[in-house]
Amino acid sequence: MLGSDFWPVTIECGDLVLRPISRRDKREWAEVRQLNAQWLAPWEASNPLPGGRLPSFGEMVHSLNQQARQATALPWLITERRPGLAKPALVGQLTVSGIVWGSAMMATLGYWVDRRCAGRGIAPTAVAMATDHCFAVLGLHRMEINIRPENGPSLRVVEKLGFRSECLRPRYLHINGEWADHRSFALTAEEVPDGLLARWLREGDQSAKAP
Repeated sequence: MLGSDFWPVTIECGDLVLRPISRRDKREWAEVRQLNAQWLAPWEASNPLPGGRLPSFGEMVHSLNQQARQATALPWLITERRPGLAKPALVGQLTVSGIVWGSAMMATLGYWVDRRCAGRGIAPTAVAMATDHCFAVLGLHRMEINIRPENGPSLRVVEKLGFRSECLRPRYLHINGEWADHRSFALTAEEVPDGLLARWLREGDQSAKAP
């Protein structure tokens, strides 16, 4: 699936909207990231090369959109409709990356959410929305999420959504200046025949909402 059939795409659930990231989002994105600098720092990807740096916002958007055009990524902003606002407010970011077609039909999902919105079910709802799109619309078979063992809030998200804990990957990604272990979680389409979002909305109120 290539071209406009694959991307851009916007998906919605109630007041929550996943929409494509663009260069026009620079100011709002930077403001939210600055407010969450300490909250996100322990989980922030870093460049292991000597003197390496992370891409600028423009470079990130260009790279993500190029990957989207190649049908290997889905770069969304997580936004929320709020009374009195002309457009949904930015509350996080979710990227489906490393999409592999052919016999694998799989992808990896990563996300972050504004700390001020924590505890309201935004992260699990967004993850469920994106996973359902990948399974039901794109026909992918497997979704994987890799999380630092120390990242309690993110661990609660995948546990509440029913992602299986598969393994520990030692020194898997370069995070906050060092190679860090990650726990790998996965879900296949057969495990959620009626959709992950429907299951989360049906069962989520029976337990504490994850941030």
